[in-house]
Amino acid sequence: MNNIPFQCTDEFLTVVINAKPHTMSSSSPNFQKAIDALKIGDEEALLELFDQKSALQNYADGKIEIKDNKLFHEGEELHGHVVDRIFNHMEKGIDFTPLLRFIEKLQNNPSRRAVSELYSFLEHKNMPVTDSGNFVAYKGVTSDYKDYYSGKFDNSVGQTLSMRRNSVCDDANIGCSEGFHAGSYDYAKGYACNGGHLMLVEINPEDVVSVPLDCDQQKLRTSKYTVVAHCEKILKEEVYDYDYDEEIDEDDLEYLNEQDVNENSAGDIKSLLSGFKKYLEERKNNSNN
Repeated sequence: MNNIPFQCTDEFLTVVINAKPHTMSSSSPNFQKAIDALKIGDEEALLELFDQKSALQNYADGKIEIKDNKLFHEGEELHGHVVDRIFNHMEKGIDFTPLLRFIEKLQNNPSRRAVSELYSFLEHKNMPVTDSGNFVAYKGVTSDYKDYYSGKFDNSVGQTLSMRRNSVCDDANIGCSEGFHAGSYDYAKGYACNGGHLMLVEINPEDVVSVPLDCDQQKLRTSKYTVVAHCEKILKEEVYDYDYDEEIDEDDLEYLNEQDVNENSAGDIKSLLSGFKKYLEERKNNSNN
């Protein structure tokens, strides 16, 4: 390794150059490149790879540039939650390429107003970005997986729904109008009550048409989306989860807290859900007696 002090594990790489340590997570897109540079003792290449801001510029092939802690896309400065997430990922050595893909797709959206509005929408937490640069939102549907407005559109897992973009209302001042709707957890969960379902939908930023000003900009209108899963819980991580959950009250929580379950065991979780279902049925029967 050409006498460069280092420590390498499955989780991180640390090198010491000019008496200064540099650490990189194994999830960084530059991790393997850093290993290769370390093998040939290329200190200059290592310093560039550990400089995440330079890495960002190289990756984006000139479209994205960082100057004085500001991010620019083709010369236009960008702001907001997504930019903050990029800098946060850079500081922690986390792979930020999905966020770059998101920005590229968003900038391909033909509506400047929609681009600006979507940044505001994503200010709400728990809007994960997928590896392909799309993002995941929530949608409440009926018990038979149809939309509440028309009852015609099938929102079963795996369905992709689309309409002409010019059929979608692009006026943010109008709350309810034409177009497919999705939103934050707080917005969508109200539509999943009374036996309905809360679904996770994947949306390409290019397809977003408007973000209505009502509901604190927690919903959007889009011309296309794909239903990817039932929702188990609100997404707190920047990944998506693929299970289903029900609204529970304090009595339910007390029951669940009494159970001894390994949260990492699929068998234990299935057993818990099965027991919980029986518990709910018994509680319902007792209330009817």
